[in-house]
Amino acid sequence: MSLVKSRRHFVGERRTMYGLHYPTKWFRFAAAAALGAIGALGSALAADKITFTTDFGLYGRHAYYFVALEKGYYERENLDVTIVRSQGSTASVKQVASNTAQLGFADAFAVVLGRANDSVPVKLVAMIYRSPPHAIYVLKGGNISAPKDLEGKTLADTAFSSIPKVFPVYAKAVGIDAAKVKWIVATSDALPGMLANGRVDGVGQFVVGESLLAGAAAPKEVLGIEYAKAGLDYYSNGIIASDDLIKSNPDLIRRFVKATLAGLKDALANPKEAGEIMSKRQPEVDATIAAGETAKVKELAMRDGVPPGTIDPARIQKTIDVVAGLTD
Repeated sequence: MSLVKSRRHFVGERRTMYGLHYPTKWFRFAAAAALGAIGALGSALAADKITFTTDFGLYGRHAYYFVALEKGYYERENLDVTIVRSQGSTASVKQVASNTAQLGFADAFAVVLGRANDSVPVKLVAMIYRSPPHAIYVLKGGNISAPKDLEGKTLADTAFSSIPKVFPVYAKAVGIDAAKVKWIVATSDALPGMLANGRVDGVGQFVVGESLLAGAAAPKEVLGIEYAKAGLDYYSNGIIASDDLIKSNPDLIRRFVKATLAGLKDALANPKEAGEIMSKRQPEVDATIAAGETAKVKELAMRDGVPPGTIDPARIQKTIDVVAGLTD
């Protein structure tokens, strides 16, 4: 299956403004808007309303969006942002494509598959998780301590998760038989309890969710079997927008990305504060767990010499190649 003629099918050109990549005409428009009358009068105009959807749920890993809200970074960019939860990256891509949400957060795999299989008109505009976050979590001291031990075991994850979908690539990398591992579907809320109570041998979870699983399993400890440690290297989650919005209002996207990256910078510099803000905005989220998840986001988002949000076309192509391998 030919997934793409060009990586530009999924992201913009290499010109970068606050982490957002534009083709030349988009860049010129955004620059003109920033320097012209709209930028000068922005604070006097009614704020642009944006519904933003997460990849799934509302967890501590999303704290930086709420930091941007709390500190007025979106307001400063003349944006009125409402953050809603999704049921998975695939759902997020569909929401953005249908304009139910104007912007979203989703796994690059969901974007690539959406465009390749269903011509879903959505692209990545800023990258947050620069390293693979996929992992399988088990209880320490149990019957799994290394990848080989996964054979013959039962694992659980959500219906929309990319972790089981990428598992065959991981299995090949570590030399195990993916067909000997059984995956069952569960809701995201059920996964921590299923692991803690031993109802399954392990659960799929992004590494940013480790603190959540550890809290549910205490006093037992959890062990993460991370795909990245098998040498896999591809992009994961980033901010997405529809083709229509990219064409019609790139300045809106630029302002959202700029404010979000400001929130991300503050959150990664002070995860404890980010956790407290998240818990304040979403009382069902424990501040300590949110701080731990934010610290994990830092491991995924930061790479020496690469500004947060930047999209490297070569690594996008590598990501597309991984997805292509899943569909062969």
